[in-house]
Amino acid sequence: MRIQQLRDLLEYVANCRLDMAQLYGRLNNQADSARVKMMLDYFESHQKTMAEKLRDYMEEAPHRILDTWYKDFTFEDFTKRCQDIMLPANMNEDDVLNLHLDLENRLIGLLEKTVNSTTAEDARNALANLIRVEKTQQQRLVHSTIRMDDI
Repeated sequence: MRIQQLRDLLEYVANCRLDMAQLYGRLNNQADSARVKMMLDYFESHQKTMAEKLRDYMEEAPHRILDTWYKDFTFEDFTKRCQDIMLPANMNEDDVLNLHLDLENRLIGLLEKTVNSTTAEDARNALANLIRVEKTQQQRLVHSTIRMDDI
């Protein structure tokens, strides 16, 4: 994926979140374990919510930030990655959590790579705040997942 403006990046990340939600829905249909299905439902819902929040942010963000340009910035085909992922029907909670963290960390890494190549201070600050929110959400999600073990 070639990214030219910050708005392209944010739209791409929102779409990646929806790709993850579709992946979790597909894996849910294949999973044997009720606990794994519950976890996948939770992850699917969370990704849809995160995509929606990111799009809401884009509607409210100043155009001067969203219009920040990047030169020759590329990222992997995340949609294909999500489509190619297969887990066995007997997948467990750790398999799903590890998969989720891998995908989340790839998106956070993309944002970190972008913030490091951003020269406009207001765009850097916006991206840094977004990274902070992403990491906080990831920590909360992991804590919620761990609490599911207590059920």
